[in-house]
Amino acid sequence: MFEVLTVCTGNICRSPLAERYTAHRLEQVAADLAPRVHAASAGVRGLEGYPMDGRARDQLERHGGRADGFLARRLTSRDVEQADLVLTMTRTQRGEALEAAPPALPRIFTLLEGADLARLAVADDQLVAGPVELVAAMSARRGQARLADDDVTDPIGASRAVHARVADVITAAVDQLVEALVPSLRRPTPSGEPAG
Repeated sequence: MFEVLTVCTGNICRSPLAERYTAHRLEQVAADLAPRVHAASAGVRGLEGYPMDGRARDQLERHGGRADGFLARRLTSRDVEQADLVLTMTRTQRGEALEAAPPALPRIFTLLEGADLARLAVADDQLVAGPVELVAAMSARRGQARLADDDVTDPIGASRAVHARVADVITAAVDQLVEALVPSLRRPTPSGEPAG
């Protein structure tokens, strides 16, 4: 199982939208592979037990995802240690995830940085055998992402229009990551089995 962890502040807007949209998008483009990827989320100051923010939920549904059963939780060092790919919404949160588990540095990116590095890795065709190798190829290109800003705005308490813009940014980045992840999941390992 390949674990993707998305991280924001309260775990009620951005990271749950990214979590649930990742699962939705994988099911949509590669239903056979979706069970081999687990998308999860947490907040560096997670509002334990809270449901997803209503406006963020509406945007998730607009993009085809579902918030059923979602409850916010606080990020732990174990979450970061166990994830194969950690995607934060801001550089500050990237730093907080790194503080929680310093050895996880090669697997921690902002969402927008990760999406751009995944694109670069696939363009350079440096994937060896699977999703873990994709993340390693992304890490090797750290610093090459071409972004004006790699923070995703926190829409908490903002208008529906702001929530819509944030959701569009998140879903576009997830689409790019899934586009890179699916071929890596299909690549055979030396044993002849699909990677992952």
